[in-house]
Amino acid sequence: MSEENKSGFVEQVALEQVPADQRRSWFSIALIWAGAVISVPSLMVGGAIVSGMPLGPGIAAGILGYLIVVLFMTFQGMQGSDLGRPTVINAASAFGEKGSSFIISLILGVAVMGWFGVQTAVTGASFSGFMGQLGVSVPVWLSSLIWGIIMLTTAILGYKALAYLNYIAVPALILLAVYGTTMALKQFGLEALASHNPAGSMTFFQAVAISVGGFAVGGVIAGDYSRYAKDRKGSILSSIFGVLPVGIALLVAGSIMSVVAGTYDITQVVSTLGFPVLGFLILILATWTTNAVNAYSGGLAITNMLKLDGNKRAMATAVAGGIGTILAISGIINYFISFLVVLTAGITPIAGVMIADYWIMNKGDAKKWKPVPGVNWAGIISWLCGTLVGLFVKWGSQAINAIIISAILYLILSKVMGPKDAASGTKA
Repeated sequence: MSEENKSGFVEQVALEQVPADQRRSWFSIALIWAGAVISVPSLMVGGAIVSGMPLGPGIAAGILGYLIVVLFMTFQGMQGSDLGRPTVINAASAFGEKGSSFIISLILGVAVMGWFGVQTAVTGASFSGFMGQLGVSVPVWLSSLIWGIIMLTTAILGYKALAYLNYIAVPALILLAVYGTTMALKQFGLEALASHNPAGSMTFFQAVAISVGGFAVGGVIAGDYSRYAKDRKGSILSSIFGVLPVGIALLVAGSIMSVVAGTYDITQVVSTLGFPVLGFLILILATWTTNAVNAYSGGLAITNMLKLDGNKRAMATAVAGGIGTILAISGIINYFISFLVVLTAGITPIAGVMIADYWIMNKGDAKKWKPVPGVNWAGIISWLCGTLVGLFVKWGSQAINAIIISAILYLILSKVMGPKDAASGTKA
């Protein structure tokens, strides 16, 4: 890598291995993850859960969901730090190079582009509301366009820009969330929490599934950022301390604010609690940090899917964020959310197959890992079956079921279909 690429602000390392001299501290990576967790959905997950069950069990279910995500996230992240490459490349053994390029990259790319659109739409509505408080009328579509461009610019610059953004945003957002919870308790007291008895009939495992789904994509793509970790320990620490403290704090904050406000619509919550201007700033800054990660990972997926050179990563990121912004300002994103729910069911089985391939079959040894030319049908079939289980089997946690089934089936099919032939990508 040239000195220009090393020192330039726009990241040039896309699909190739991250050099040792560019590896970073676990704390730096943890801040990236904290910025991804600090988002409107993280607050709304808590509110959605307690809308259907009491506060105590709801928070317990939410915490269990985050623990599940971090569990498979650590395995995905350690593989990323071992190999130094992003998820779409690390999947080339479990799914084959073509399978990873076209199927896995497409799934991850569409998922994060969709979430970029959802978050951009929320940001646009929040900014328009914020300006309305100041007496200035700004159309939501225009706000979405402006903020889509701003958030996309951050993602195009790459890892360094994400780190610098979160150095500022993460501490501020934590303080704002604490302030909102304090205001809720101050205005309504503990009585409202103790008497909370929702009419909904959400089960414990349904609540766990909601919590898992809130950050499932982040857990699967852990290698995109953990590839910058110096070692496995750094990867584990960044996942645990980057996700759990902030995720649980926002879960509790969202739950408490939603209970006292009587709704989990976060824009209504902040207005009800009497700090609309501050609340709109929370929403804008929170979605900014998360959306930068969405567009960045979408760019990596497109780069791999189209087999672009690493220096085209910024252009691919622009395309990913541009599509998400168009979805946001066009209004189509309002109908895209239901599709994302179905799409998310196809995300967690990716982790199940990859974990079975790298950690069980290859014993977690980077020297044994190798990309498989063509398509590894054992991985594709296992992923598909796991997705169907996640969609249609309602017993227990759907996400956990999908991961376990896809992993077990991959181990079985790999034995039945025979060892992978490095020359052809088929069984030997």
